[in-house]
Formats: sequence, C-alpha cells, structure tokens
Amino acid sequence: MTIRVAMADDQALVRGALAALLDLEPDLTVVGEAESGSALLRLLATTEADVVLVDVEMPDMDGIEATEAIRRSFPATKVLVVTTFGRPGYLRRAVQAGAAGFVVKDTPARQLADTVRRVHSGLRVVDPALAADSLARGESPLTTRETDVLRAAAAGGSVSDIADEVNLSEGTVRNHLSSIIGKTMARNRADAARIAQQSGWL
Repeated sequence: MTIRVAMADDQALVRGALAALLDLEPDLTVVGEAESGSALLRLLATTEADVVLVDVEMPDMDGIEATEAIRRSFPATKVLVVTTFGRPGYLRRAVQAGAAGFVVKDTPARQLADTVRRVHSGLRVVDPALAADSLARGESPLTTRETDVLRAAAAGGSVSDIADEVNLSEGTVRNHLSSIIGKTMARNRADAARIAQQSGWL
C-alpha cells in the first residue's frame, strides 16, 4: 500500500528536499506541498493525504494551529511535526493539538521515512531526547493572558503599544510583565521573551 504524504514548510528549499527524499521510498508518495498552514488546509480540501508533515514556525498559520485544524477537519489524516526548532514547549503543544509525531529536521532520511510509516500505522513517535527535556521543563508557567502580553512585548513595543495590542490598561500590562519576569526568572522583559521562545512557550 502506498502512503500519501503532504507537507507544509515556508522554506521552499527544505520542503523540496524533504519531498524528494520521501519520494525515493517505494511505499511513499508526496501528493502535495504548501508554504503555510492555511495553504495546507486548502490543499487537503482537494487532495487526500494519509500523513501530513508540518513545520512549526510558518507565516499565516503556524504548524500547531494547522495541526488542530487538520485534526478537526480531516480526522483520518495523521500529523507529523518536522521542525528545526526542537523546543520542549513546542513538543508539548503539538501533542496537545493532536500531532501523532514530532521530530527535528536533522533526522536521517531513512529514519524520517520510517517515522512516517509508524505514524501512519497509528503509533505516536516522538524524539526521545525532546520528550525527556519536555518532562524535565514541564508546562509553561505563564497564563494565557501573560503569554499574549509577552508575545506582544517580544515585538519590542512600549507598554502603551502592548496595552493597545492586547486591549488592557497600561497598569495591567506592567503587572503582567512583572509577573512574567518573576516566573521566567528573567532579567527583563526581553530576556523573558528569549527564555519563553527557547522553551517553546510562545
């Protein structure tokens, strides 16, 4: 039986290389490629795929949002996250969104093809080092609102800019930033944003 594979990655060179490698396998065939999560959903509306490979960081709709949407609209399609950014928070969020697998892009081609097969067969496949790191770090300590504030702060705007973006008063934004800095044990909000991004909490 041939396993139909689709993929989404905003880097055309990476996307093309992965497609070419998987197409070399006798039992895998790449049926479509997309440059974003929303483009992938449009593709899946017209093309049947058994397994979908998605990157995490993409414009328009990221891989975790795309995973949630795919699981809702195309429940028979399995999602395998293949990303450069092997961050524990990304792994946790991807699994919560319904991903059946999570591996990094430097996975050898033969191993990646085998992972596609295992995911297709109904197994959950996760990079073991990332799984251990995710367990060690635990859940994000930030509330949903704090995450919104920190995401806005990461863009480098003033407290006033952040308040406008997240529809809060400047005083409330300052309180959230203070809490965020404390929870992440950061030196300042820029450091907090760096820590949260490296952990995959943003």
